[in-house]
Amino acid sequence: MQKVIFLVDMNAFFISCEMTRNDSLVGIPAAVAGDPQRRSGIILAANYEARACGVRTAMVLHEALKLCPKITLVPPDHRFYEQKSKEVMELLSNYTPILEQNSIDEAWLDMTGAEGLFGKPVEAAKRIMDELKDRLGLWCSIGIAENKFLAKMAAEMKKPLGITELWERDISEKLWPLPVKEMYGIGGKTAEKLNRMGIHTISELAGFDINLIVKAFGKSGNEIYLHANGIDNSPVVAHKAGDMKSIGRSTTLPEDISDIERAKTVLMELADDIGMTTRRHGKKGRIVNVTLKYSDFQVVTRQTTIPATCTTKDIYQAGCGLLEQNWDRSHPVRLIGISLSGFHEDCSRDQLSFFDQMEDKVKNEKNELIDKAMDKIRNKHGAEIITFAALVKK
Repeated sequence: MQKVIFLVDMNAFFISCEMTRNDSLVGIPAAVAGDPQRRSGIILAANYEARACGVRTAMVLHEALKLCPKITLVPPDHRFYEQKSKEVMELLSNYTPILEQNSIDEAWLDMTGAEGLFGKPVEAAKRIMDELKDRLGLWCSIGIAENKFLAKMAAEMKKPLGITELWERDISEKLWPLPVKEMYGIGGKTAEKLNRMGIHTISELAGFDINLIVKAFGKSGNEIYLHANGIDNSPVVAHKAGDMKSIGRSTTLPEDISDIERAKTVLMELADDIGMTTRRHGKKGRIVNVTLKYSDFQVVTRQTTIPATCTTKDIYQAGCGLLEQNWDRSHPVRLIGISLSGFHEDCSRDQLSFFDQMEDKVKNEKNELIDKAMDKIRNKHGAEIITFAALVKK
């Protein structure tokens, strides 16, 4: 039986989510941006009216405003986007239990053998698209193919509201003429290196000597060569809720900073968000990871192990320790990120020493009770109704 794989890709997801709760954004140029009040930061997602003016994701905000002075900017609400993503994935899971979420706004579906239930692949895709639009108010594009790579490439070919088939028989016509920089899995630097080797199209990559590709790129060279020929044997792997590996947040700063106290304030805001998400999923993690991207785009990551926790204070303090150990005032920072992983469902099994177990237990329980009380207030009255004193804008 021929494999049938869908890649469902939500269109302009963040700003589309905002449009479902704010009708005034519909039909006008609008975007989710890092810091609309200060008119700084970057574009996180732009709707298609804004894109028609040339506005693109990751564009610096002042550049976007030059291209589209009348654009309406909305601050990001990641908790809301996570909830909408969950609704999308629940809807998609009605079509197949074999669903692999690739990011917050896209997923692969193994639809092999589903023709008897939902019709031919294009008919099933149209049904999914219409249900997402009618029930959730969200648009998507869908790629249909025999494997995950081709489905992903197909989904990118027509946006918004596009349904594209890319079967093996279509590769020479639809895939090979594309520039290598448009191939899934190939970044800017890899594309530049391929260009220097005389490879400009996917067709040229597919016909190149695989030994030279592997020599230039190592193990990843074998994969990009196979993909260029439309070959991808990786299965769609269904993930359960308990399979969550990490919870992380990062932010590109409106300006490069050298002041560690400002960095700590940003870190607290990110840790607060991670703590809320961790508690909402009933998780406790042991590994805190901090990422710093400098003004010269160099990136460093550092991690530390702590007793399993879900409290904002523990996550923040561990992150602060890493920040202090690795801060260099001579290297301004443009991005800060922090994540929690090494999840542990039951913290009560942690072994503490005889001398500190009672004191630590009381402190941890107190911090967790405070966090849960804040979560309850926020869930009822909104995320901005209560926060930590250090985060209050003066």
